[in-house]
Amino acid sequence: MPFINTKYSASITAEQENTIKTALGQAVTVLGKSESWLMLGFEQNCSLYFRGEKSDKIAFAEVSLYGNASSDACNRMTAEICRIYGEVLGVPSDKVYVKYSPTSEWGWNGGNF
Repeated sequence: MPFINTKYSASITAEQENTIKTALGQAVTVLGKSESWLMLGFEQNCSLYFRGEKSDKIAFAEVSLYGNASSDACNRMTAEICRIYGEVLGVPSDKVYVKYSPTSEWGWNGGNF
C-alpha cells in the first residue's frame, strides 16, 4: 500500500500525469508493491526552492509505505522516480528529492491492517 505524493514547481498536463501514473505503477514493483494498491497525488505549481534558488523544474516525491523496503529497493526506486520525472517533466535528477516513510500502521476500508 504505497502512496506517492508529488510536489512539482510547474504545471502538469493530464497527459503527463497519466504517463507518470503508468510509469510509477510499474516502478513500484521494485519496492515489492503492486499498482493495484498504489495511490498517487499530484500537487503542481508549488513554490519550491532548492539551494536558495527558485526554479521552474524542481520536484519532491514522498513515498509512504505500509511495511518496509530495503535500502537497495529504495535506491532503485529513487533512480526510477528521477528517470520518470526527467523524461516526462524535464526535471534534472539533481533537482529531485525523494523521501521514504515506512509505517506499520495503515488504515483502509474502515480498519487497519
